[in-house]
Amino acid sequence: MMSNLDSSIRQYMLVTFNYWNFTLTDGALRMLVVLYFHQLGYGTLAIASLFLFYEFFGVVTNLIGGWLGARLGLNRTMNIGLAMQIIALVMLAVPASWLTIPWVMAAQALSGIAKDLNKMSAKSAIKTLVPDEQQGALYRWIAVLTGSKNALKGLGFFLGGLLLTAVGFKGAVLLMAAVLVLVLIGSLTGLKQELGKAKNKPKFSEIFSKSPAVNILSAARMFLFGARDVWFVVALPVYLGTVFEWEHLWVGGFLALWVIGYGIVQSQAPRITGKAQGRVPDGHAAFRWALALSIVTAAVAFGISQNWHPQWVIVIGLMLFGAVFAVNSSLHSYLIVSYAKGDGVSLDVGFYYMANAMGRLIGTILSGYLFQVSGLAACLWVSLVFLVLTTIISLWLPKLPR
Repeated sequence: MMSNLDSSIRQYMLVTFNYWNFTLTDGALRMLVVLYFHQLGYGTLAIASLFLFYEFFGVVTNLIGGWLGARLGLNRTMNIGLAMQIIALVMLAVPASWLTIPWVMAAQALSGIAKDLNKMSAKSAIKTLVPDEQQGALYRWIAVLTGSKNALKGLGFFLGGLLLTAVGFKGAVLLMAAVLVLVLIGSLTGLKQELGKAKNKPKFSEIFSKSPAVNILSAARMFLFGARDVWFVVALPVYLGTVFEWEHLWVGGFLALWVIGYGIVQSQAPRITGKAQGRVPDGHAAFRWALALSIVTAAVAFGISQNWHPQWVIVIGLMLFGAVFAVNSSLHSYLIVSYAKGDGVSLDVGFYYMANAMGRLIGTILSGYLFQVSGLAACLWVSLVFLVLTTIISLWLPKLPR
């Protein structure tokens, strides 16, 4: 049946399959590390510090990975990412006495590099598989890939907790490594050798984008994801556990459902933004949705500051935040692939996701610090400041997709 499909469709399905499997293990690994090290007696901020190298190396990887993808081909960078994730998982399958903070941070750094190589490769590959004149199809394919990724990451949170209970930490990481070995074998034999390879070998000095549209969108993306992670990564789980006194199962379940719902909305973003009427989004759409997200965040921050039914404000307000944020994220994911130049697409996409990773890194650090100093309300007010900056920056995006 696969042989009857168009070559580009087969390549898209293989890229998506690789990305799905990687994402599922990535979400499961994050939850495994959080739950297991909590069992070992680590504090929440200490656990959060384990992920700092994960985010930091995401910044570096996206910057250099785009250049590597253009020179080596996206099939190679995707396969390198899969191999590095397997190594990271095996590194954690050691006796508990070896799992010191430096060792786990090193494994997480490797996993962070692997994740961003895989993501950059997957999203850049779609640009090479869809003709430039089919912008509607490009938006739909990007939305499906991005939305399914986040839904699977949420499912991975559940999977991590389930595996920890069923087979233990060591058994869980070895099982996930075995699955990724099979995925890597299929990827090595199935992906085109020249996928995404630039005709002219780009110089290392070309890793910084020269496109004004890409640079503006990257700045907006950095503040957008900083605005999410400044309350989501550390502050919210601690708040739910200490203030609401939720059990860890409830906290993990709420966060997993949030991410799954967020992914479902992302996959439906083309319908929400008017593709059914034959429209594809431009810079003005990005501005409108960033403004809408700023309004939602202001309302949630005000409600928490006034201690006005905080459980309802958190649950309903942040679900609404997730839905509007999902549309913003999907719009950005489409626009970057649309703006990126066709030859060596991974250079522009890599630079953009470098800004994305920088926003996550800033948000992660601020989330722990602000919550410890001033509480969740302060995190939400800083989130609002970041979103206002995203909205203002979006004013300079091109009004029609290129």
